[in-house]
Amino acid sequence: MASILPVSSPSSTSISSEMSYSRSTPSSLPFLTWRKKQRMSGLCVKNVGDLNSGLTYKDAGVDIDAGTELVKRIAKMTPGIGGFGGLFPFGDSYLVAGTDGVGTKLKLAFETGIHNTIGIDLVAMSVNDIITSGAKPLFFLDYFATSSLDVDLAEKVIKGIVDGCKLSDCALLGGETAEMPDFYAKGEYDLSGFAVGAVKKDSVINGKNIQAGDILIGLPSSGVHSNGFSLVRRVLERSKMSLHDQLPNSNDPITLGEALMVPTVIYVKQVLDIIGKGGVKGIAHITGGGFTDNIPRVFPSGFGATIVNDSWDIPPVFKWIQEAGEIKESEMQRTFNMGIGMVLVVTFEASERILAEYSDRNLAYRIGKVVVGDGVIFT
Repeated sequence: MASILPVSSPSSTSISSEMSYSRSTPSSLPFLTWRKKQRMSGLCVKNVGDLNSGLTYKDAGVDIDAGTELVKRIAKMTPGIGGFGGLFPFGDSYLVAGTDGVGTKLKLAFETGIHNTIGIDLVAMSVNDIITSGAKPLFFLDYFATSSLDVDLAEKVIKGIVDGCKLSDCALLGGETAEMPDFYAKGEYDLSGFAVGAVKKDSVINGKNIQAGDILIGLPSSGVHSNGFSLVRRVLERSKMSLHDQLPNSNDPITLGEALMVPTVIYVKQVLDIIGKGGVKGIAHITGGGFTDNIPRVFPSGFGATIVNDSWDIPPVFKWIQEAGEIKESEMQRTFNMGIGMVLVVTFEASERILAEYSDRNLAYRIGKVVVGDGVIFT
């Protein structure tokens, strides 16, 4: 469920670097918000035939249990967090805010030299979160930090952010460029993004009316998107393959580096179009935690989901990751999107309409349904 922050919620605090260059629109107004989302929780997963052994996310340095513990501690200080976006009351609407980065996908950007699309990933990770409440993105802010400013490289990154905002139909309102000598390795940088949208209070999608029998519609991903790259990089190391090698079992001539760097799909226009036609009860953005952790986040207590494994096409990049890393199926489902980047919980009538409109173009799949219970069961 999305969290609603009270009017008296604590404001955010900005700490400036020792040298920074502000990029802001003179007419911009201050907006104070803070939230923390739990991207990986310990929900159960039941699967049959899980006999493989191999790499795990924890082996790659990502400790899900530690992350869960931190979220629990933050929740004690600031009750009501945990949704994909934070909701702030504003007249007859809610402002919906989200923030994210692109993780260690940046490491592959450094290695491949592909910098012109990483900004699309940055925008996607935040705007895809806030549309889960039914909000239309209004504006975006970015933070670009580096050791020594390479103007040409930074321009490529920010051009990607501009492109992402165009795809999201939102404004790039401003940002911050921070130059911090000795803090980052030469040629490397870090990114953060912040998006704000709005939705009428009577139109918020919050999952509270979800019931058994509702249908799960999956919208396809473009690949790995922007989660799980610590594990991807460990798999790449184990495989002894180069980012310049061809992706195995792919029908298209594409290198591993190109396949892994395909930008995250921005679902804003498709999802808002579907919402506008009615019947959408809940939406889950499939990021870190995969199906296993993200889908149940939109359910009321007492409900779970069954997922039909062969109901969509899994991109070749995931098959390579699993085979090269000897990764268990359950670990894949808890770490990656597996070819589905957004899941909509809809009525049966809405599912028929959506599939009639999008399935011929492979833009939507019926992947499962809501059941009484908890967690996610793969069949």
